[in-house]
This record gives sequence, structure tokens and C-alpha cells, in this order.
Amino acid sequence: MREIRRFGSIQEVIELPNLTNIQISSYDAFLQRDVSSPMRQEVGLQAAFKEIFPIDETERGRQTGLVLDFLEYTLQVPEFGPEECREKDLSYQAGLFAKLQLVHKDTGLIKEDQVFLGDLPLMTEDGSFVVNGADRVIVSQIHRSPGVYFTGVQVGSSRRLTASVIPMPKRGPWIEIEFDNSDVLWMKVNKRKFPFTLLLRVLGHSDESIRSLFAGFDSLLDATFDAEEASGITGDEALLRLFTVLRPGDPPKVDKATNYLHSLLADPRRYDLGDAGRYKLNTKLGLDFEQKTLLGYVDGGFVDYGLIPTLQYLVKLQAGAEGHTEDDIDHLGNRRIRTVGELVADQIRVGLGRMARGVRERMLLGNPDAATPQKLVNNRPIVAALREFFGRSQLSQFKDQVNPLSELRHKRRISALGPGGLTRERAGFDVRDVHRTHYGRICPIETPEGANIGLITSLASYSRVNELGFIEAPYRRVTDRRVTDEVVYMTAHEEDRYIIAQANTPLEADGSFAVERIVARRLGDPVFRNADGIDFMDVSPKQIISVPTSLIPFLEHDDANRALMGSNMQSQAVPLLRSDAPFVGTGVEERVARDSGTAILAAVAGTVTYVDAARVVVEGEKGIERSYALTRFQRSNQNSNLDQRPIVTVGQRIEVGQVLADGPASDRGRLALGKNILIAVMPFDGYNFEDAIVLSERLVRDDAYTSVHIEKFEKEARDTKLGPEKITRDIPGLSEAALRDLDEDGVVRIGAEVKQGDILVGHTSFKGEKDPTPEERLLRSIFGEKAREVKDTSLRVPPGDGGIVLRTLRFRRGDVGVELKPGVQEMVRVYLAQKRRLIEGDKLANRHGNKGVVAKILPPEDMPYLDDGTPVDLVFNPLGVPSRMNLGQILETHLGMAAFKHGVSYVTPVFDGASEDEIKDLLESAAKADISERTEAGFAVDRREREVVRRADKLSVIDTGLSDEDALIALARSGKSVLYDGRTGESIDAPIVVGVMYVMKLYHMVEDKMHARSTGPYSLITQQPLGGKAQFGGQRLGEMECWALQAHGAAYTLQEMLTIKSDDIDGRNAAYEAIVKGDDVLEPTIPESFKVLVKELHSLGLDVRVLGEGDKSVDIFDETGRRW
Repeated sequence: MREIRRFGSIQEVIELPNLTNIQISSYDAFLQRDVSSPMRQEVGLQAAFKEIFPIDETERGRQTGLVLDFLEYTLQVPEFGPEECREKDLSYQAGLFAKLQLVHKDTGLIKEDQVFLGDLPLMTEDGSFVVNGADRVIVSQIHRSPGVYFTGVQVGSSRRLTASVIPMPKRGPWIEIEFDNSDVLWMKVNKRKFPFTLLLRVLGHSDESIRSLFAGFDSLLDATFDAEEASGITGDEALLRLFTVLRPGDPPKVDKATNYLHSLLADPRRYDLGDAGRYKLNTKLGLDFEQKTLLGYVDGGFVDYGLIPTLQYLVKLQAGAEGHTEDDIDHLGNRRIRTVGELVADQIRVGLGRMARGVRERMLLGNPDAATPQKLVNNRPIVAALREFFGRSQLSQFKDQVNPLSELRHKRRISALGPGGLTRERAGFDVRDVHRTHYGRICPIETPEGANIGLITSLASYSRVNELGFIEAPYRRVTDRRVTDEVVYMTAHEEDRYIIAQANTPLEADGSFAVERIVARRLGDPVFRNADGIDFMDVSPKQIISVPTSLIPFLEHDDANRALMGSNMQSQAVPLLRSDAPFVGTGVEERVARDSGTAILAAVAGTVTYVDAARVVVEGEKGIERSYALTRFQRSNQNSNLDQRPIVTVGQRIEVGQVLADGPASDRGRLALGKNILIAVMPFDGYNFEDAIVLSERLVRDDAYTSVHIEKFEKEARDTKLGPEKITRDIPGLSEAALRDLDEDGVVRIGAEVKQGDILVGHTSFKGEKDPTPEERLLRSIFGEKAREVKDTSLRVPPGDGGIVLRTLRFRRGDVGVELKPGVQEMVRVYLAQKRRLIEGDKLANRHGNKGVVAKILPPEDMPYLDDGTPVDLVFNPLGVPSRMNLGQILETHLGMAAFKHGVSYVTPVFDGASEDEIKDLLESAAKADISERTEAGFAVDRREREVVRRADKLSVIDTGLSDEDALIALARSGKSVLYDGRTGESIDAPIVVGVMYVMKLYHMVEDKMHARSTGPYSLITQQPLGGKAQFGGQRLGEMECWALQAHGAAYTLQEMLTIKSDDIDGRNAAYEAIVKGDDVLEPTIPESFKVLVKELHSLGLDVRVLGEGDKSVDIFDETGRRW
């Protein structure tokens, strides 16, 4: 293992938090699985039950006297573990049981039951779910927080202000209070508009008391009083007037109006601001209420819990009162995160609500004396709500398992899309943009490039989500001009009150500031302050960016657009057969490998007693042995290889949390997405035009970029109308050679090497038959059933595929834990492993957004080589650097060269890494060591090196007048080398940047994209070839392609393309026959799409006919297929 040397002067007081904690802690808080029932807090699952229960029914004049109440819930132990669920296409889940109590109020009789409410998916240790055998991740959603917001719109010279009171999603109506052009203050509820004074009168206020509420600003209400038709009324009369506005079709009655207003704004079950909404209301308006509704109903009357202060604030804001400001809706203090626990709790609440309606109906319709909790409760709504969410929700996504980083990134992703969120079409620039409050909370770099830009983001490295859902960033407290080690987490609104210094501010040994004037931030703007004016300091320079972005060395020298590409492409890097940790890293690689869940960590300290490819055994302190099973050659969601390799030896001492086995793309416990490659930055005969890459065949020969990919194939045997299908070796019409790799059951043997067209699973099904004639039926009844004909429907390797059979699984109906689709009696699954070497057309990239396709693979002897004869492995185009402004890759190349020559690895943290001078000094020391070594061996500077010096001098790469040795050292400090053309042996005109760069192979491999077709499937209606590789389709000749052929006058080529190569059924069959027989291809006939067009016109009532010779009408639908 290489020695690791670290750059960076900033001492970080806290480590990175657990990077998957946003998922795991949220779901743990939702389940409270390890908390005893009496001690459970009213959050998550417990809160959902408490909100719906007790369920009683008093309706339609009939009182049942039944009350169904909730006592506690329990979760069973899951029947199968995650691995078995993946294998059998099951969900990793546990049975949810609720202890319910039914009370008969008339008799006092109490019945208790444990009721099964459905299976609840459980989270695996790495923060994901296994649903129907596939790993899924629930992405956190960002949305506007419940609360009150004051916004304005410029109308001409005036500003129209609005106050919006927003409850939790789907938990009540939005309330909008706004001034119109005439300065009348209106209130809007459910799109019904009325003067705000009407609601105040319902709350018992008279004209005088309303004016007293707005003392000093009551002149602004004159227009509202003038516009109001209900002036002078109070109490019930105002309530009825309000009811007629809100429910214009219903007859106004006091009790009905009271119930309606209560359910609208005062019933906690129907209107809920949530903890976050109440917190926002209290902090914005200076209140101290705990209720989560806007109104309350106490002693027969309505009371206010925040509406009047909202109105007062709005009126003062309209008047321009000091200290009253509009809200920025994109401020992160006004946006909150709905994590997995909250999202699943919402679904449970929906399911329980539907279940409660069913319970009420059964209470009314059934016999109260015979009722039990078991009979009243139907769990289907809960099961359906959970299935819908985990299976089909926009936020429940197939886990990105290309490599450990992509898994981690997926779990830390934040989406503004999804139910209750934005849509790509509606989202404007403001909501997508980087906001000042993103600092330390949401990464300003990492986001997709397409239509989702800014809507899907990522948590910053150190940020966390608090119990209210607001993102917090950590800061070090500054006390008496000294930076302490006390870390304070603050929301965006809390941070706005303070002045915060940067993490790279120079400090003395005791923590006091080393300079008097300090660059700091206030409300996102840079300011200069004296040391005694600083309140807090950043904990780390990398706290502003996400984990993938913090893996980019010299990030500060890269343009943000290319850094974005670098961040995203790291998640597309394919795990290689043997990955290497980078020579130039940032120090975050180890945490990613540990927290991603793909490596195996020691749960207890001890000594390793046994190691093999399948397990590691550690003996703990008290002699208790613990065995860790290793995952070998498992398929990921993206067909990459999930494989673990032990990195400990027998007798080795192990500490808690130490890495025992590397996962994919991991090297000795560090993230390893690619290889350290000797590269040159120079043009190469045009082969690296447009970012293309030239590389050495050595990389292919040494399997440097070889990766293993695992594909899954399935074949089902069904019961059909014609008879049961069979999985068998007995297939008609096949030679023994075609069946050589099948076992006696017709399933391919493990270890067999298969290529396209080979049989994986032998399968037969009955041919369809015409109904037999009476004579045939008579003969069959006399002589018995004849052997029915079967056809070969075997599973074969698709075109372009192939590999080694890794594993076969067979599932039969009735086996334990096996759930097959209806009608399926048996299913065979075959896993194929492919070893993919690097070929021309594959995509390579570095960490700085420099990406390209391999254009040419040359023998090592043809590659440019250094003066010691070492050929470079890869040639990048120099034009890819200046315009893209990602100079970080050049610095990485120079430092990588120094690491290569010194035999060490370097850690250069982002914003606190190696300087240019430090890199030059390392290159110089390497050159001096090289020269002294050669001098000791008796070698002097030779003629060739003098030529190097002369050329470097001429091109002003180094100073003139230096001695040979000093000139070589100066050339080394420049980071450039003289290269020689491998084909001619001549030196290349200018010194070239040569160094070691970390280069990754991306998931976009040409083998997945190459496709060819002669004949294949056709669309049923148009009879044109299908499109796409998955359908074995053809290449579409579109409108513009037809124009090109027309422009060139290629009439016969065009006719052929549009007829016999497409949807002229008779013509293409005749052409195929003619080609086989060697005859001339005949004239084409009518294309099928023309017939479809004619029928479409017929359907519109247009009588379209085709006229032949002599203007005679021709039947183009004649089955004889007449030629034209």
C-alpha cells in the first residue's frame, strides 16, 4: 500500500457525518421499532395512528355506540432477509399488527384484537429498500414549508401585496389575503373571495374593535369597510353570511355553518399546519401558540390562533412600517425537506383514512353486538397505498448501483418534483437557481444537465435535516475573538442574523484570529469585519459542496459547468476488474467507500481467525466468533458487478468500523473509480479531434479498463389454452451440438461459454391447431389422440450478447417463498457474466469534466514516448482545456507525475490543496533525485537531453543560459517533457505536458449500443420495422433523410427504402425470395402505410379510390397482392 501524504493547512474540528444518515435516521424515527409502546413519541407511524383513531360513528340519526380505538402497533420479524428477497423477487418487509380496542358505549363491553394491517417495507442497513426483488431508494423531496408568506407583485407604480397561509400538503385549504387595486383587503379560501372583516366579525369583533386591532394603520381599512355589505353585523349573522359565500348552494343554518368552519380551519384532523408551519407562524409573527390549526373552537365560539396577527402584519407591510419585509420564497428558511419517514407516514395516513371510512360504514350497517375489531377492519386500503407509493411514486426510484458513489449520491439526492411538488414544465428560473442560502446546505455544483437542472440537487457534505425538515449547516462559535471547537447547526433563517468568517481564515495556535481585518459573509454578501465583529466561522472549506463534488482535486481551478459534469460522471464510472485508488485524492474517498454500504465493516473489535473468498471470521474480545459473508458476483440494477474481496489477513488485529472487505470500485477501503494513467496532452494526427482519445493497446492487454457485467435472462413455463408449456431438453429439430450445454432438465450448465443464438433454457409450447373435422374427430376417438406438434420457443442469447453462465435459478409454483405470476407454473433465471475489454467507441472521462470517446487504440511502440523510453498510455487533445476552463486537470496531472516518481499518493483537499509552487518543488525534487542517481551510476547528460534543453530554451519554456542539469530541473519544474514520436523516433517539436491522471471508464459502452438488422419484427398496423435495439428494430429513414435522397435524385434508392425495405409486405417477401434464388428483384407493390392512410380517410367519410390504367378503380386491399 502506497504512503499517503497530505496537503492542507486547515484543521477540521468535526468529521464528515454519516453520509446515509438522512435516510436511516428518518426511517428509524418513523418506525420507532426499538422503542417500547408506552415510550413512543407521537411522530411517524405512531402519529398517523393517533390522528385517525378513535373511530366512532354518529350519523343519519342513528347512533351505534361503537368506538374503535388504537392501543399499540407491533412489527413482526421479516420472514426473509434482503439477499433472499432479491433472489426470489420478494419485498423485504415485516407484518404490521395493531392492537385495537372496540368499546360498546351502551353496555361498556370491551373487545380487543390484534389486527393485521399489511406488510410494511423495511430499510436495509445501507439505507435502501428491496421491493419485488429490486433495490429502490426513496428520494427526499423539497417543497415550500407550511407557514405564512408575504409576497408582492409590481402593478404599474404600486405594489400589490398578498399574505398566504399554507398548511401541510393535502391537509387543508390555502388561505390568501390580498389588497386589490382599490385597496380593499380580500380573503380567499377555496377560491371563494370575501372581505377579511367578515371573518373577524365571526370571531366576535365589531367595527370599533376591528379598527383598534389595526390602531395607527386603520385608515388603510376604509376601502374595505366601504366595500363590505355586512357592516355592523356580528356573531351568528356574520357566520351565516360567510357560509353562503363559502357554500353558495347549501341552505344557511347556524349549526351547519359552525360545523363547516370548524372542519375547514379548526379541526386538527382536517387542517394541519404541522410542527414546521406552526414554528414558521410563531417566528414570523412573534406568537407563542402550540395549536396546529388557524382557528380553535372553545366554549361554543371560535378563537384565533394566528389569522389576526397575519392581517396586522400585512396591513403594516402595506403601510411600509419598519421591520416588516416581504418573504423570499426561494430562501431555504422557507423550504423544507420531506424525508422518507414523512413520505411513508403520509401514505399510511391516506390508507388509514380510507380504512376508517370502511369501518364507519360497517359500524352503521352491521350488528353492533357481533362487531369485533377484526371484522370491522379491512386492511386493503393500507396495502394498496403502500404498494402504490413504493412501486409507482415518482420519488420511489430504482437504485442507481453503477458504483458505490452513485448509490451514496442517490440516497442524498433532493428532488423538487413528485406529488405535491413542481413539474419540469412549470418550474421557472428562480426556483432552479442557486440561492445564497444554499451555502453549506445544498451543493451549487451537482445537478443534472437536462430538463431537471436545479430541480434535482444534492445535500452539501456537512449539512443535515432537523426534526422540522429544515436543512442546517454547521458553524464554529466565535467567543471573544477566539474560534472555539463548539459546533452549532443553524437553519438559513438563523444564519441570517450573524456574520460568519470563512474556514480558511488564518488562526493562531489558541484559536484566535491571526489577522485583524477578516473576510466574512453577511446575508450571503462578502464583507470586511474586525475580529470582534465575527460571530461564527465555517467548519470546513468543503462544506459548501456535495460529496461527489468534494472528490474533485483542484476543484477551485475548474469552471463550474465542467465541475458539474465531473461530479455527475463519477457516478457513471464502471467498477473495473482491478480499480486503483487515485494517486491524487481529496481525502473523502475513504468515507465514501465506508458509508456507501458496499464495503464490509467490522461490527466488533477482535482478531481475524479465518479468511477465504466467501467469508471473513473475526474472534471478539470474549472469544465470540463473528462471521461476515461476502457478496460474490451479484448483479446490480445497472448490470454492473457487485463483488466483495477480503483485504485482511489471518491474525490481523481489527478495530470497530475497520474495512474487512472491499466492495466494487474500492481499493484498500478507499473509493477507486478508475486507473492512474500516464497521459500526454497533445494533438495526434487528428485522431483526438473533438475530444476523442488515443490510447495504448497496453491498457487493453493488461485489462486495465476491463469490467465484468452481469445480465439476467428469464423464461417462464405457463399454462396456455393449447396446453402447458414445458422447460425441457427435448426440443424438436435441433442437433445434439445445439443442446450440448443443456442439462437433463433443459437448463444451460454453469460455466458454459455462450454466444448469440445459443440456447439458455430449452422450452417448448404447443402449436395452434385448426378445429378437427367430424371425420378426424371420429378417427381420433377410435385410434386415440395423435402426438400433438410442439414448437421450439427456447430462451436464446440475444444478438450481440454472450458470456459465461454464472448462475441458474429455478422456481416452481408451491416452493417456499416463491411468488409467480398468475398462470406461470415454473420460471428459470440465468445470469450471464461478460468480461468487457476497452474497445474503440467506449467513453472515458476524468474528474474535471473532460470526457471523450476512444477513437484509436495503438500498439505501445507507436505511442509517443519519454526520453527514458516509457510510452504514454493515453493522449488527450489540448484544445479541450482552455475553452472549458478546467485547469484542475493540468494541476492534477503534474501532481500525479510527482506522486508517480516519489512512489506515494497525495491528498489535496478542495479549496485547501497543494499550491503551484508546492507541485513544482515536488517535480524538482524528483528530477534532482533522478539526476543524482544517474550521476552515481556514471551516466552524464547525453546528446539527446541537450537537444531537449535546446528546444525548451528556444520555446522559452525555461530560462536561457542555464547549465544542462539546471535546465533539466527547470524543465521538470515546468511540468513539461520532451516526447518522441513512437512511429518515427523523432522528437515532437514542443515540450508536452506529461503526467499521471485519474481516468474512468463510463457506463456508456459501445457494446451496448452496437446494433444491426437484416430482417426482424414489424409493427402490427403499419407493417414498418420496429425501432430501437431492444426491439431488434431497424434504422428509421425520416423526413429529412428522404429530402437528402430527393436532393441527390436517388429515386430508385428512395423507392426501395420506402417500400421493400419497409412496409411493402408482398414486395419484401418477393425481394427476399429473389435474393435467395439469385433472381432480379421485382418491382415494389403498394406499401401498407398507404393502405392505412386510405382507411383513415375512409373513416373520415372521404371516398378515396386508387385508379389504374384507363382510370379504372383498383382494389388495393385485394389479397392476391397485385403488382404495379
